[in-house]
Amino acid sequence: MFYPLELLAKWLTYSVFQIAPGSVLGGAVTFFIFDTLKIFILLFVIIFIVSFVRTYLPPEKVRLFLARKNKLTGHVLASLVGIVTPFCSCSAVPLFLGFVEAGVPLGVTFSFLVASPMINEVAVVLLFGLFGWKIAVLYIVSGLLISIISGLIIGRMKVEHLVADFVWKNKNKDNQVDENRMTWQERGDYALNYAWNIFKKVWLYIVIGVGIGAWIHGYVPADFLASYAGVDKWYAVPLAVLIGIPLYSNAAGVIPLVSALTEKGVAIGTTLAFMMAVTALSLPEFMILKRVMKIKLIVIFASVVGLGIMLIGYAFNLILK
Repeated sequence: MFYPLELLAKWLTYSVFQIAPGSVLGGAVTFFIFDTLKIFILLFVIIFIVSFVRTYLPPEKVRLFLARKNKLTGHVLASLVGIVTPFCSCSAVPLFLGFVEAGVPLGVTFSFLVASPMINEVAVVLLFGLFGWKIAVLYIVSGLLISIISGLIIGRMKVEHLVADFVWKNKNKDNQVDENRMTWQERGDYALNYAWNIFKKVWLYIVIGVGIGAWIHGYVPADFLASYAGVDKWYAVPLAVLIGIPLYSNAAGVIPLVSALTEKGVAIGTTLAFMMAVTALSLPEFMILKRVMKIKLIVIFASVVGLGIMLIGYAFNLILK
């Protein structure tokens, strides 16, 4: 789908900027150009589609779909929706915003935000091929548990006041949309304007976040993690999580690294914790979320999810010795 963007990134890097092919700098620059353009496109297109579809869905119906009388059901549904929307952590943010603005409880939207980048069918197939069905199933189940429990915990903390004011203002405006009387042109204009306004608010955060991620992606060698995260190190799992956060990538992109680390002696639970941290707690995601929520809420989100990932990593290491 994004192959033309990849070709464009390589052409700009090696032909226009004249960076040596195969160099670390070339890889980092290619990564930066490709991922920035990809996220820009995904961000705009997803916001447009979500806001266009939302003109047909009264916010109250959306809220009731995910916010069932049984709160657990809402979190499970949001996590399952996250699985079937295989976006990276940055491109999942627009859907997160859409859920909040549609009146879906904040805790439920966080369940989606965790599940969407962490679990997708590509990752499951690759895990199955590299490690077998047991690892693939355990990964799906653990990812669901983390997303559901994280959402439940955040929901009970009542942190709505830590979300940016403009999100709630947009929510109030969206509630006034008459989904039955709008024409196709009006729906398209509404979605286009909404997507552009959100894009203007977050594009700089994307550039900064992906830039940091690209630098680390190019200049931090895989051997660094393998050297300090051996099977006998008690601190291996939390270290893997901390190192994984700034290494922005999607699940499919990081799985080859997970395989290489496992072959070098890193325990499977440690490598999967690393993979979960890369996909669900990326630095670019935090940079984007900074625009829509206060730092305190980002810290709460990262702490709850990070602790869940660590527990899963230790559990995997015990089960799969």
